[in-house]
Amino acid sequence: MSYMRWVMRGSLKGLLTTLKTARRPTPFGHTFHGYQWAMAESNKFPKVEGGGSLILAWQIKSKHVLVVGGGEVAAGRILNCLNADARITVVCPDSGLNPEVRHRVEQNEVTHVDRVFEPSDLDTADMVLVAIDDPDASTVIWKLCKERRIPANIADVPPECDFYFGSVHRDGPLQIMVSTNGKGPRLAALIRRYIAEQLPKNAGNAIEAVGELRKKLRKIAPAPTESPKRMGWMIKVSNAYAWEELCDLSDEDMENLLKFYASNKVPTIDDLLDMRREPPTLRADVFDGSFGFSVGA
Repeated sequence: MSYMRWVMRGSLKGLLTTLKTARRPTPFGHTFHGYQWAMAESNKFPKVEGGGSLILAWQIKSKHVLVVGGGEVAAGRILNCLNADARITVVCPDSGLNPEVRHRVEQNEVTHVDRVFEPSDLDTADMVLVAIDDPDASTVIWKLCKERRIPANIADVPPECDFYFGSVHRDGPLQIMVSTNGKGPRLAALIRRYIAEQLPKNAGNAIEAVGELRKKLRKIAPAPTESPKRMGWMIKVSNAYAWEELCDLSDEDMENLLKFYASNKVPTIDDLLDMRREPPTLRADVFDGSFGFSVGA
């Protein structure tokens, strides 16, 4: 046995001995071995489950997206990117445009290049989406994108995708995506539909109202040091009111609600509605966060 192997073997043996002989106290008074303690510690944290995707809300506003193809799949990709406010160029012979893509072209929602793909098309692309019935040509485009480090998706070819398109439910600012990581697109659609049916009908409107309240809150408490308090208070607001009540918040309600921020309190919906009915002279008062007491502004 070489000297190095002897040292390494000795070190490993020593480590195992330490783990087995070390004893840790428990809240119940008894002790257990070190390796058991190490296992218990590891169980406190989320288990790593590889093989998934990093789910993101990718911001592509004003980014240049190149779509190669003009069929049904391309039409869906184009709509997704338009909804994200991207700038889109469609490279496809005119004869290959389906009715929806042709409509986008005629409405000047996308830029159309009437020919097949050329490598120079990648010069200004921030993202590339390929949806053509030519596997060899698709692979060539994929490799060119890799050379230029441009994120790309080759439709229906999971190994040649930097990202997948999932099944999406949209309700105003609310977006929910279900992904099967390329394994079962139809199942993703079924699951997405099931989730959407369980949501409140006015979820999007409620989220819009909460977003407006957050914007107003940032104006009165903009300091970075206020961030934990802002987050905590918004959580209280979200938990305090039903979806319908959040939807019905008026600008006046939001201004009244913000008067409670300094004291880190949230009024009941009844108290908030009562403030609507206060005489104009009282509505101008500054609420200190305690019910029934105000200080004239």
